[in-house]
Amino acid sequence: MAIKIPARVMHRKVRKGKNDGVATRGNTVAFGDFGLMSMDNERVDARQIEAARQAMTRHVKRGGKIWIRIFPHTPVSKKPLDVKMGSGKGDLDRYVAKVKAGTVMFEIADVAEDVAREALRLAGHKLPVRVKIVKRGEF
Repeated sequence: MAIKIPARVMHRKVRKGKNDGVATRGNTVAFGDFGLMSMDNERVDARQIEAARQAMTRHVKRGGKIWIRIFPHTPVSKKPLDVKMGSGKGDLDRYVAKVKAGTVMFEIADVAEDVAREALRLAGHKLPVRVKIVKRGEF
């Protein structure tokens, strides 16, 4: 599975914006039995999301069901090395998902609890945020 990028974007380049506060949406386990919840506000790269997905899938040996609850919609630009200030905004570099504290990023079902917790732990190591493993029904 290749790295996900948006099929179409309204604006090719966007401003940084802010990523403050806690999540009011996407903050509960909605589909699976266990979830991986973010404890920080951070931008998660499409490559990091894919690495976490691969770690989970490999640990459960392609069993169970995995949901990815975040998507990298936001483009990030970067200027090349050794370029002076000015001359406009840099070229598109990557896509990120803006993740708030409390967002459930991944969910897993149809596997034993110890297997699910270990798969989510491995996925958490691939992400730039502190994470917490949550169970359906608890917050």
